[in-house]
Amino acid sequence: MSSATAEARPEHRNLVGAFWRGFREFRRSRPFWGGLLAMIAGVPILYFPYAHLSLGGVTIAMSTTAGAGSLIIGVLLIILGLTAWFQPAVRIFAGVATTLLTLVSIPVSNLAGFGMALLPGLIGGGLMMAWAKLPEPAVAAAAEAPGAAEGATAESVATEQPAAAPVEAPVVEAPVAEQPAAGGSIPAQQAAEPKEVR
Repeated sequence: MSSATAEARPEHRNLVGAFWRGFREFRRSRPFWGGLLAMIAGVPILYFPYAHLSLGGVTIAMSTTAGAGSLIIGVLLIILGLTAWFQPAVRIFAGVATTLLTLVSIPVSNLAGFGMALLPGLIGGGLMMAWAKLPEPAVAAAAEAPGAAEGATAESVATEQPAAAPVEAPVVEAPVAEQPAAGGSIPAQQAAEPKEVR
């Protein structure tokens, strides 16, 4: 079997490769890591106020009056992370709201889930605000070679327009001096004056 008859990367046979390519395209077209960190930050804020931890033989319940606030903040962080994934146009709002909710969770929700939600929330909010969509390949190619694009447009304009015909200058004939009759002479003053052309 030669290289001319071999199939070029049969994609339908490799499901894992097709899934990975689709996931990579999904990840590159939105603030993926910012949204993921925002959702990770929401989990400890939700968990600790409703958890019953047992240390040795002692059960510790951290349910306080701030449990409802922790629930709201944790759910909102997860929703903002999903919003950044599926609606990248509102990534600035989602990033600012994630940062503010993370800071509010410090006094409201057990020091932001004992500090476990603080860094992911702040970094995730910053990543959402800083993310920008990659330029389209055609636009990027035109931006990289502006000289080539200008030369191409100049050549296309030159080929589209026909060459202009040379402009001929109008021919002005000099007046013919009157010949005096035989034996006569032209006065010097009359010969020096130019004739009017009408």
